[in-house]
Amino acid sequence: MPIYHKLGNIPHKRHIQFRKPNGDLYYEQLFGTVGFDGMSTNSYHEQRPTQVKEIRRQYSVAPKIAKANNIQSYKLRGFEIEPQDDYLESRKIVLTNSDCHIVLAAPRKSTTDYFYKNTDSDEVIFIHKGTGKLRTMLGNLDFKYGDYLVVPRGMIYKMDFDTEDNRLFIVESHSPVYTPKQYRNWFGQLLEHSPFCERDIRRPEELETYNEKGDFVIKVKKKDEIFEMVYASHPFDVIGYDGFNYPYAFSIHDFEPITGRIHLPPPIHQTFETNAFVICSFVPRLYDYHPLSIPAPYNHSNIDADEVLYYVDGDFMSRNDVKPGNISLHPAGIPHGPHPGAAERSIGKKETLELAVMVDTFKPLMVTEDAMGIADDTYYQSWLEE
Repeated sequence: MPIYHKLGNIPHKRHIQFRKPNGDLYYEQLFGTVGFDGMSTNSYHEQRPTQVKEIRRQYSVAPKIAKANNIQSYKLRGFEIEPQDDYLESRKIVLTNSDCHIVLAAPRKSTTDYFYKNTDSDEVIFIHKGTGKLRTMLGNLDFKYGDYLVVPRGMIYKMDFDTEDNRLFIVESHSPVYTPKQYRNWFGQLLEHSPFCERDIRRPEELETYNEKGDFVIKVKKKDEIFEMVYASHPFDVIGYDGFNYPYAFSIHDFEPITGRIHLPPPIHQTFETNAFVICSFVPRLYDYHPLSIPAPYNHSNIDADEVLYYVDGDFMSRNDVKPGNISLHPAGIPHGPHPGAAERSIGKKETLELAVMVDTFKPLMVTEDAMGIADDTYYQSWLEE
C-alpha cells in the first residue's frame, strides 16, 4: 500500500547506529518485496531476527485437485465448511491456480501456541463473521464484519478472535497486492474519483514489543508446505519502523459505489489488483437511472478470466437461490449472465442492498476436493428456461 507510515521509535537516518539505553545496538531489518524494487519497511528489533534454534516438522498443505481443467459453472455452499479449532487447519483451499489460492476458513480458536508466516503470498483476509485483533510484528489491527485485512508476504502474525463463530474468505496472492492503478496518480495518491481514499485505510497504531528469549514456534509456509521453525526470541520485538510495507485494514462498508444511467461493467467495483487477478467489492448502491435501463448485468463471455463471486449479504439481484457464504464459479470460455427472470425483476427497481466480493483471475482455476465436497453439481443448469 503506497502510504508512508511510521510507528514506534526509529533513528533519524537509515542504516546508522541506533542504540538501546544500555548502549547495545538495536538490530535493523529491511522488510521488502520484489527484491529491492518493491515496497519496503525498515524495522528495528530488540534481538537478532535471524536466530533459528530448530526446524521440527515439514508437511504439505497443498490443495488436492479434483478438476484440473474445468469448464463447468459451480455454486459452492461455503458455510458447509466445518469449523475447526486451529486457525491454519481451518483454512480450506477451494479454488487455485499458479497465481493464487482462494480459501474458506471457519476457525474457532485464537492462535496461541505459534506464530504464522506465509512466505508464498500476500493474504487478503475478508471477515464475513467474527471480531477480534490481527496481531503482527509491525503492529495490531482490530477487525470486524466486512473488513479486508491485507497482510504482506513474510509478515509474522497471529489471529485473536473474540468468539468461536468466525467465517473468513481468504485470497492468497503469489504476486503483490496493490490498490487499482486507475484510481492512483503518478505519486501513488488515490484520486478524487476513486471509490475509497487514504482516510479509509486503517494502519497499525498499536505496537507490541517483547524482549524475550526462549522457544518461539513460527509456522512458515513456503511452496505449499509448512515448516515448524523454533526461534530463540519473541518475533514481536520491534521497537519502531517506517516505510510502505505493513499490514492494513479496509472495510467493504467504506467502498463508495460508482453508478451511471445504464449498467456499468465490473471494473467500477475494483478494490485491489495484482498482475494476475483483481478483487472487487459489490456494495449497496442506487440502480441505473436511464428511463429504459435494465439494472441486471447483460450476458457476457468470460473468454480470458474465471469469475468467482463470494456472497456476503443481501439479495444478489442477478442470481437465483444464493445465500450468504455461497461462492459462484463462472469459468473462462463460456458466457454467463443473470438467471432467468432476474433481468425482468430488476426493471424499475431503484437500489440493491447486496454485498459480495468478486475475484477475477486471468488464468483458469482448478477445483479442489474440498470444493467438490460443498458443490452444487447442478448449478450449471440453472440458466435453463422452464
